[in-house]
Amino acid sequence: MKHLIRVVAVALAVAMPARAAEEIFIIPPPAKDVVAAPDQTTAVATFAGGCFWGVQGVFQRVKGVTNAVSGYAGGPQSKAKYDLVSDGNTGHAETVEITYDPRQISYGKLLHIYFSVAHNPTELNRQGPDSGTQDRSTIFPANEEQAAVAKAYIAQLDATKVYGVKIATTLEMSKPFYPAEAYHQDYLTLNPRQPYIVYNDLPKIEALKKTFPDVYRADPVLVSAAKKAR
Repeated sequence: MKHLIRVVAVALAVAMPARAAEEIFIIPPPAKDVVAAPDQTTAVATFAGGCFWGVQGVFQRVKGVTNAVSGYAGGPQSKAKYDLVSDGNTGHAETVEITYDPRQISYGKLLHIYFSVAHNPTELNRQGPDSGTQDRSTIFPANEEQAAVAKAYIAQLDATKVYGVKIATTLEMSKPFYPAEAYHQDYLTLNPRQPYIVYNDLPKIEALKKTFPDVYRADPVLVSAAKKAR
């Protein structure tokens, strides 16, 4: 079904002009944040927000992020395959695992970007043209501190009613991440003219550039480059 949905979305996008970049939508940053240890040089944040092409593309363009990998979380390893996940019956969500340097950017800042420009946190089990539990808005905390900060931020956003509706984002603990197939990695950067990307994801990049100019990087960190560096 997911394949069909994306094919239809692409077909519609071919016949429609690309959306103009949306106006900057300002939401408050988290009141609480994760406190990194003085000697900590790397940490991981894991977010699901619909199609991982766009979410990965956004975080690959954030200063302080050293790698962002598309993949699956929420279900068993045996079902962490695109054809299975797309049916919405595996427990998995399309997810991005973000490795970052906490000396340069904090978990709270990544959350701020995630809720502001990476996806729409008010949509339940869908994002734009894609629908199903595999497209849910979910945070997979790496530890209790991340969970507490994420939970507090959701409560903060609900309390301020900045979106006008309740946040649909959920938290799922202790769910391993499994990298997606190679052809999904760096997809936005490698296919900038693909209609689905043009219509659904490039506006996210433009929003990142306008909303977070202090952390925007024009030269994305690619999975392929990160592998070569190891």
